[in-house]
Amino acid sequence: MPDSLMYQQDYFVVLETNQPEQFLSALELLEKLKEILHTFKFEDLPPDLQSLDSVEARAKYLIDTSCELDVGSGRYLQWYAVRLEK
Repeated sequence: MPDSLMYQQDYFVVLETNQPEQFLSALELLEKLKEILHTFKFEDLPPDLQSLDSVEARAKYLIDTSCELDVGSGRYLQWYAVRLEK
């Protein structure tokens, strides 16, 4: 049986155009994605996100199912779950 630690997503490394890598908590990543999604026009959202009714639901869906968001030509936003040890 797999260890449940494999599926914990408490922290993420975030890679963004012209920014140093950042380590964010799940809550911080959720807030970042919500801010970015607020800047999108509904029709510019990927089809799977258009079916969701709130920005928060869209951000949670992205965290659970993706590791990147197309934020425009020549720009990128990627996130990967990481385990931080003390």
